[in-house]
Amino acid sequence: MQVLGIEGTAWAASAAVYDTDAADQSVFIETDAYQPESGGIHPREAAEHMSDAIPEVVETALAEADGPIDAVAFSRGPGLGPCLRTVGTAARALAQTLDVPLVGVNHMVAHLEIGRQQSGFDSPVCLNASGANAHVLGYRNGRYRVLGETMDTGVGNAIDKFTRHLGWSHPGGPKVEDAAEDGEYVELPYVVKGMDFSFSGIMSAAKDAYDEGTPVEDVCYSLQENVFAILTEVAERALSLTGSDELVLGGGVGQNDRLREMLAEMCDQRGAQFYAPEPRFLRDNAGMIAVLGAEMLHAGDTLAVEDSAVDPNFRPDEVPVAWRDDSESVAVWRDEGDEIEGAEATVEIGDERVTKRRLPKSYRHPELDARLRRDRTVLEARLTSEARRHGVPTPVVYDVDAPEGLLVFERVGEADLRERLAADRVRDVARQLAAIHGAGFVHGDPTTRNVRVGRSHGPPNERAAESREQDGDRTYLIDFGLGYYTDDDEDYAMDLHVFAQSLAGTSDDAETLQREFEDAYAEVGEDAVLDRLREVEGRGRYQ
Repeated sequence: MQVLGIEGTAWAASAAVYDTDAADQSVFIETDAYQPESGGIHPREAAEHMSDAIPEVVETALAEADGPIDAVAFSRGPGLGPCLRTVGTAARALAQTLDVPLVGVNHMVAHLEIGRQQSGFDSPVCLNASGANAHVLGYRNGRYRVLGETMDTGVGNAIDKFTRHLGWSHPGGPKVEDAAEDGEYVELPYVVKGMDFSFSGIMSAAKDAYDEGTPVEDVCYSLQENVFAILTEVAERALSLTGSDELVLGGGVGQNDRLREMLAEMCDQRGAQFYAPEPRFLRDNAGMIAVLGAEMLHAGDTLAVEDSAVDPNFRPDEVPVAWRDDSESVAVWRDEGDEIEGAEATVEIGDERVTKRRLPKSYRHPELDARLRRDRTVLEARLTSEARRHGVPTPVVYDVDAPEGLLVFERVGEADLRERLAADRVRDVARQLAAIHGAGFVHGDPTTRNVRVGRSHGPPNERAAESREQDGDRTYLIDFGLGYYTDDDEDYAMDLHVFAQSLAGTSDDAETLQREFEDAYAEVGEDAVLDRLREVEGRGRYQ
């Protein structure tokens, strides 16, 4: 079977032929990339480039086909509307002319599927790092679930904004990578909110640093060290949340050597496997569209011409994944014994005490790593105790060594919430978050793994208030390392958003539990926070 793939979401006019019957399942790719004379991508110019280039790359690809084409697959979104419409029109015309099925492919799902299929992994965590997007995803219950994503701009676009400020032409990523080779580290912002993250602050700081005279090599070096450490950290958090030991990289920014090096080192440290496709499958290309198109065709997931409109805001979690078995899941529970490898620390569990050590992360720059370990250790101790003072069950803090990243806690609960998900427990978490928000701070990383449930192993936690807690059966918030003091409803809403994403990645009935969670929060929390949550959810990368 041969599938023709056509890609044209933004800058790459590309066509490919995928032969599933060839011994090596070969993929021929022809690409004509749009290169602006200055600045970033100009939508009108990009659309004009697509109109001129798509017929030529399709003709070249078809000339390489060994026999008839069995289907036409095209990138349906997300992307620039004028570019997508050009590709959609070409695909419809070809499918009708050849009298073959039409397949509409989500561009971002294609980025992660090419790596999953080539790696041979079962159900990995997938990191998409591309121009307009940045996500951490995992498959569960028939869809790819967004476990974390950028809350402002995509990673490639963020870097391009900085390089445009310098007067460098698109694409900026390779130029930053080259300049960084001679740089030294300077401090820049580092923003992680659970498995979500933000790049707007670091880009503004990088521009300011350059304007104030910091050598451009130093800014580029530090920009890479922080941005790619953020992506690596959230990928590790997703591995820890789901229990997966497989990570796949996708997207054009994945061509950066430093990013791949960080991800490989992180996976090596925690005993996980890492796979990055060859560069031609990382950048925007029709090969990935043809490969996923073949999978979708085999599953009967085709489009009638009248139903094939493009969607510039096509999110990956909106795609019904008909080509994978519903029983597959990124969430894998393993017996971790008395020593747990978390996202940023190892935890030794004793009979009554828990010792947590934030060990150095070798993938991070030493200065950045030392700052994060120290600051997060201090905040975790302070906010854990602060939450207890406001009636939220948390472990007692027995000892703190900030320079060493060491904490000793009371042992609480019998299992993580992800292993005992239930509506009453989820309602507990909602009320507890409302309580700390009312006290003026956030948890920062409220996931189903950072909640413990069951009986306490140490002294009674005196200020618990739930009726069933009379016998010590409680729901405890733990791991406040990403928390901070704030009076901003946006920050409180992000706590709720992070918890919702963790439900999506670990629950078989996330939608029902999310309703229970929000109803309980509404009972004691501020309506303005839930209103802001709707804004956060609607903001997305494609709004």
